[in-house]
Amino acid sequence: MIQKLREKWKVGSTQLFIILCVFAITGTATAWISREITAWVGFNEQTHWLWKLLLRLGMLIFGYQAILLTVAFLFGQFRFFWEYEKKILRWIRLMKK
Repeated sequence: MIQKLREKWKVGSTQLFIILCVFAITGTATAWISREITAWVGFNEQTHWLWKLLLRLGMLIFGYQAILLTVAFLFGQFRFFWEYEKKILRWIRLMKK
């Protein structure tokens, strides 16, 4: 599996390790930040589940992208992840080729 990722992304072992670390840190940070934001907004057990879901989904979808690029920049992998983001944006038709 690791070899397939290296071949697919055309990266070496060290860069692959850094890329996987960026994904891990970004996922953890996004989950933590979305939980903090829902608490800051004042959502609690009495808040309708749909409102919490919508806010969290918004954070996970849009916040994740911004956090991913920030963490990638800090780890020196911005170029790789910017290409990755552009591919996703083209796929969901928010960016033209």
